Amino acid sequence: MNYYNEIKTEIINNEITKRVKDYSKNRSDLNTYYNVGKLLALAGKHYGEGIVKEYSLKLTKEFGKKYSYRTLNYMIKFYNFQKVQSMTANLSWGHWIELLSIKDINKIRYYVHQCENLLLTTRELRAKIKNNEYERLPEETKSKLINKEQPKVDDLIKNPIIIKNSKNYEIISEKVLQKLILEDIPSFLKELGNGFTFIENEYKIKLGDNYNFIDLLLYNIKYKCYVVIELKITELRKEHIGQIQTYMNYIDKNIKTFEEDKTIGIIIVKKDNKFIMEYCSDERIITKEYELV
Repeated sequence: MNYYNEIKTEIINNEITKRVKDYSKNRSDLNTYYNVGKLLALAGKHYGEGIVKEYSLKLTKEFGKKYSYRTLNYMIKFYNFQKVQSMTANLSWGHWIELLSIKDINKIRYYVHQCENLLLTTRELRAKIKNNEYERLPEETKSKLINKEQPKVDDLIKNPIIIKNSKNYEIISEKVLQKLILEDIPSFLKELGNGFTFIENEYKIKLGDNYNFIDLLLYNIKYKCYVVIELKITELRKEHIGQIQTYMNYIDKNIKTFEEDKTIGIIIVKKDNKFIMEYCSDERIITKEYELV
């Protein structure tokens, strides 16, 4: 079998097909690179790994730099991955270039899922990978994703949460922390996971004769629940838990409807204090560290 001629035929057919609309073009790209990857893998078994470099020199001479040795190796990786995965037409080859540099198969699956559900651009995917989003997921969440279990509202909240210190503040108060979050609220919501939307900051509630203010009030559309967020610049303390429980109970009693799920609370602290959860009986309360970048 002349593997080079087979590879050349695949590429020529793809160049012709590229003139059709984008969806078909993308599908054609992925099919072509899958087939080329398969042929390259077979050629490598017959002639050794050096044949890939030889083919890359020939293809580059005939079709240009986009068929470099590095790119051909990506095609082999793509073929090997897709042998055990279903083809994803919604991802472009640009997405796969970002994904195929990752060695952990479960990490790739996570980002594929994120791309499909959030319609990520290549640039957005690259940013998520650069920010180590997968590494910041709880181990329990990773296990659920591997076993294809349905995650809960708090499962996809990153730890630590990354907050951009765009003004390079040296002294961080709770007001400054809130300001930094509000300056880029879309990024903050993405750090929490899927389905979060912003309602209001300094949300006013009345407890007895006094007014109190919730730092941030959010709503999760997917899970149909309110989310109370309190910001602390110290380690987690027992009184913080009592405070947020009071706010959560207020929302449940006065705002939540019968169809909605119970309010959850998130306390964002300067340094995670692991033992505090031993006497935090309310499982609706989540503690997370934050990291200024």
